[in-house]
Amino acid sequence: MYYLGLDVGSVSTNIVLIDEHSNVIEKVYIRTKGSPIDAVQRGFQDLKEKYMDITIDGAGTTGSGRYIAATLIGADAIKNEITSHAVAALEIDRDVRTIIEIGGQDSKIIILKNGIVSDFAMNTVCAAGTGSFIDRQAERLEIPIEEFGGYALGSKVGVRIAGRCAVFAESDMIHKQQLGYSKSDIIRGLCDALVRNYLNNIGKGKEIVPKIFFQGGVAANVGIKSAFENALGTEVIVPENYNVMGAIGAAILGKEAAESEKQSKFKGFALADSEFASNSFECNGCPNRCEVVRINENGKDIGYFGDRCGKWSNKVKAIQ
Repeated sequence: MYYLGLDVGSVSTNIVLIDEHSNVIEKVYIRTKGSPIDAVQRGFQDLKEKYMDITIDGAGTTGSGRYIAATLIGADAIKNEITSHAVAALEIDRDVRTIIEIGGQDSKIIILKNGIVSDFAMNTVCAAGTGSFIDRQAERLEIPIEEFGGYALGSKVGVRIAGRCAVFAESDMIHKQQLGYSKSDIIRGLCDALVRNYLNNIGKGKEIVPKIFFQGGVAANVGIKSAFENALGTEVIVPENYNVMGAIGAAILGKEAAESEKQSKFKGFALADSEFASNSFECNGCPNRCEVVRINENGKDIGYFGDRCGKWSNKVKAIQ
């Protein structure tokens, strides 16, 4: 039996295929590029070529684009990133107590007690410390992103970098370069600054105790991982599928939902060839004047988003 999970974010769209034991059979990474519909279709095109003949027994979506993705694919579960990341981590190790997750545009911390989320915090305002900011610095320093974190490990003395703001951090790095500091020392200083900023803001007031999982794309950065371990004084574990944990959690939740309903709503991989169109309009039904987005598949309206009262979204549900 196979289950599908989609994590549709602002930077990337991750799709995973798991079996009944939650083993990852396939994972697909696509840049969202501001168009979640196109990203999902591109991902399904890749999967269709390999898995068109298998039956998907359940599907789930998460991420900032989870609702639109659920409408496209016919998801059985739609869950937020906090729940999805926690479910995936607990599937690996029931003793996980803290999850540090840093993605392309946001960061979050999840505190677990007895296998249940007891507290969490997110930072979606500033890009400092996220994957997109680190990508930019690697590009500016002309260092492949895969090697960026390794430079930090080669430093003996980290330079103090301002890490509370992306703009100030970059300015400080440039200033330190002009003073003659090595790239290794500057990158180590940046990693330390970003971790310090994370702990002082997102982690403020949180009880951060082992076992600690580090998830999200930034977990590939060994410099950031080392900085977290130095700051916390304990091991930080990076799971094998660290970069698609949200999608894995969504797939597991989709499995549970489909089993509960005794069937799946999944539409199939054929949607890779569907014609989708989206447009927006202003509803004049009440003083709220909601801006509503309409999604159309092959000439048929399949979803509406943005209405506060449910006038439009419930209309599609009634048809379905």
